[in-house]
Amino acid sequence: MQKKIALIGSGNAFFKDEGVGLYAAKYMKENYFFEPDSVEIVDGGTLGFKLMPLLQEFEEVIIVNTASDESKQVGEITLKDRDEFLEGALIKKTANEVEIAEMLQICSLSERMANVQVISIVPKDIISVSVSLSKELQSAWEAYIQTIIKTIENLDVKVQQKKESFSLEETLYIFENPSIENQRGF
Repeated sequence: MQKKIALIGSGNAFFKDEGVGLYAAKYMKENYFFEPDSVEIVDGGTLGFKLMPLLQEFEEVIIVNTASDESKQVGEITLKDRDEFLEGALIKKTANEVEIAEMLQICSLSERMANVQVISIVPKDIISVSVSLSKELQSAWEAYIQTIIKTIENLDVKVQQKKESFSLEETLYIFENPSIENQRGF
């Protein structure tokens, strides 16, 4: 029986680098397919506590987001399981960072909870109101995506690139110009 896996993009697309988790989830959805077809890509946005049911519905959950950490360089990527994430010195600069940490703490007390991995990247700018990424995060983009792919592959899922590629710029454009009419959105 195959595991149910959720890839959750978390963050706020309107505050520059804080949207990187959302952009990465959308990018993965547009550029890759998974075999077996057991990965559900979720727009977690700034849902925070509302993501709690997913931690009980799925066996494996991968959360992609930012993690403000002044001890690390901008663009540095970390991969932590739930316990490592909660044991670390969490610097919470955004409401989303606070809610993700608190949600994981609360869910860790429940009887049933998914195995959780958090892939975070240190942002440069989470204050500017802009649907974009800093040059530093653009430079780290490919490494961030490859970390996500390897994490999924470690769950015995084959990740294959689709024939048509979808660029980071196209991803940002969709978040900047959502449209149901033109089928642009998450």
